[in-house]
Amino acid sequence: MERTTSTAAKGKERAIDTPEEILLEDTNTEDTSSSESSETESGSDSDSDSDTASPEYLESLLQKAKASLRAKAAEKKADDNEEFMSLGGIDGDVSQLPLPALDPGASLPPPYFDLGGSKKDTPKLARDPDGEATVAQASSSKAFVAPELKRAKEPLTNREKKALKNATAGPSWFDLPAPAPEDLPRLYREVEALRLRNQLDPKRFYRRDEGEGKGIKGLPKYFAVGKIVDTPTPFEKATSSNLTCAERKRTIVEELVDDAEARSYAKRKYEDLQRVRGERGRGTLRKKMEGRKPKW
Repeated sequence: MERTTSTAAKGKERAIDTPEEILLEDTNTEDTSSSESSETESGSDSDSDSDTASPEYLESLLQKAKASLRAKAAEKKADDNEEFMSLGGIDGDVSQLPLPALDPGASLPPPYFDLGGSKKDTPKLARDPDGEATVAQASSSKAFVAPELKRAKEPLTNREKKALKNATAGPSWFDLPAPAPEDLPRLYREVEALRLRNQLDPKRFYRRDEGEGKGIKGLPKYFAVGKIVDTPTPFEKATSSNLTCAERKRTIVEELVDDAEARSYAKRKYEDLQRVRGERGRGTLRKKMEGRKPKW
């Protein structure tokens, strides 16, 4: 009775475990199913032979089957992601297909150096890119067709040639320009300020100009107003020839009037002029009449 009970119990355990084994066999490959079936048959034979089969043994077999299934699935996934090239033919014979040649052909530019046929030969320069570019540029310039010559403009008349000739004083005078008529009033004021510089300094005397006192008509035909560039003096002190930026003025008259001695002299001359004007201006008639003696 005990043997029958144990055999029935074992049969129930096998009946319970059989669906899991069938599920594993359906999800695996044919080789795995055949190996697992052989293991199951051997296990059943051993169970039938040995009367001491336990659930722990069956659990270990189940764990091994699950582990092998995971390994097969991971290997199959890795094989799907991996890219490889096969040199074999349809039948897998590598000797039938020769390896491709390593010569790239005309896809690469020609080499810069010629190594020679043997190892003893010294490398020589095969081509020079700069020289090739120069030759190509020269050839392109030669191939360039000159533009068609157009008809020249009409030659200048004698009047136009004379006007161009009178525009400057010539190369002997460094092409000194002749001012335009609209610039003459402004230039006349500058020239007049230079002429009146002797009125600000009584100790300096200048020669009288030919056109002085004639207005704009007294200006020379060719002239220009410029500024003398000062040279740096020793120790960079502010002198008459080297003024600081604060002491420099916008015009020549402002620089001359800014001098203290010149200011005092200009003030005295102004007072003299005002006194003379006052003697001959308004309010002087009565004084003159009183100064006259009556005839009777």
